[in-house]
Amino acid sequence: MVIDYVKISVKAGDGGNGAVSFRREKYIAAGGPDGGDGGRGGNVYLKVDNNTSTLLDFKYKKKFKAEDGKNGEGARKIGKSGKDLYISVPKGTIVKDIDKDVIVADLSKDGQEFLIARGGKGGRGNTHFATSTRQVPNFAEQGKKGALKNIELELKMLADVGLIGFPNVGKSTLISIVSSARPKIANYHFTTLDPSLGVVKPKNGEPFVMADIPGIIEGASEGVGLGIEFLKHVERTRLLLHVIDVAGSEGRDPVDDFDRINNELKKYSEKLASKKQIVVANKMDIVNDEELVKRLEEKCNNENLKLFKISAATRQGIDELIEYVAQELKKIPKEDIVQVDEMYDKEEEIVDQEWNIEVETRKDGMYYIITGAPIDRLMSKVNIFDVESRQYLQKILRQLGVMDKLKEMGIKQGDFIEIDGYQLEYSEKKKKKHSKIYNVPNGMDTEKKSVFPLGIFLCIINTKKEGFA
Repeated sequence: MVIDYVKISVKAGDGGNGAVSFRREKYIAAGGPDGGDGGRGGNVYLKVDNNTSTLLDFKYKKKFKAEDGKNGEGARKIGKSGKDLYISVPKGTIVKDIDKDVIVADLSKDGQEFLIARGGKGGRGNTHFATSTRQVPNFAEQGKKGALKNIELELKMLADVGLIGFPNVGKSTLISIVSSARPKIANYHFTTLDPSLGVVKPKNGEPFVMADIPGIIEGASEGVGLGIEFLKHVERTRLLLHVIDVAGSEGRDPVDDFDRINNELKKYSEKLASKKQIVVANKMDIVNDEELVKRLEEKCNNENLKLFKISAATRQGIDELIEYVAQELKKIPKEDIVQVDEMYDKEEEIVDQEWNIEVETRKDGMYYIITGAPIDRLMSKVNIFDVESRQYLQKILRQLGVMDKLKEMGIKQGDFIEIDGYQLEYSEKKKKKHSKIYNVPNGMDTEKKSVFPLGIFLCIINTKKEGFA
């Protein structure tokens, strides 16, 4: 069975959390913080494996996850990094990011690797947050989440020459005698289901790969049979051998066959229809009506196409055909069939730095809701129950430019800032520690909250959105 199109999800490993630890040893006073960093999460790579020819394995397994990084420990011990995950794919696999609707890789080289999901960085231990004024940092950084990607894998065969034509015209026989490919050969009245690849070694010239592309029948471009699936494979080829049964052994007309197959190519893709084509008149050994051959010759002359008369069964004209194909391939450069998004990884880095402020008017005042990847990372470092940690939060928000933006937007005394499920009351004055009952909007629990001085902010502890943990 050939599986050449699948959708899977890949998850890189999460970074390990940094440790909150303090050195405590006998005879050593004020040892200070010694929390180690968390380990990096494992990356996910796609790797070309020449021993894999289809995407069949992905039919049974759709989700892949790399190993998480280990948490840091005391005594500045760094957590172990997660193992990278390598997923084997066949040569000729095209990778698409489903969520962003962009092609991100064309894996068409031996041993080629592509980083599809980057592991999360390990969180820093509390050692990194010690300063001359904050000598006992009671907080550390959580590890960053690894990337989650939903991707499409589509296999398009890598062949220099593609054999096209109706079923039972001799394509399988031809590839079996010019290469080591061993397709099933029989007098089928239907198209075979599996494409076959074979390496052809001409007497003069470089070896080339030939593919027997089944499935191209009338209506293929509209999805009849397995047509579209195999038309995709033909896109990779540089040259087409159009095999035609000139003996009319199944009662078909050679010229009519020629027109119908080319019509399907044109319907599917103008680029595909414009590929160089050589017409191969097969079964010359059993021709009873020479008029059929003559009409095909006239057609090829009118279309300015080279015609070879052969018999795959008796090897008549085979050597001449192969030598001509080898010479023609030298004139046709290889080209990429897909446009890969070169900015894919860089765009993700840019988005990873963006934050946003939305404003809502509620019964009890104005709410400024701050969101974005850098805000999420910042909150992962903060121990909201620790005064020094909240001071660190305020400092970084200033550095990110959030405070300047809030002032531009007209924030005033008593307005609220909502960040990561917590509410912060904006204040220009420091206030003493006290307790207060708040009426919390939007279905939040109402309970006694502790309010601590933060200079600009008053942080309302344990005020969480529904579902926030």
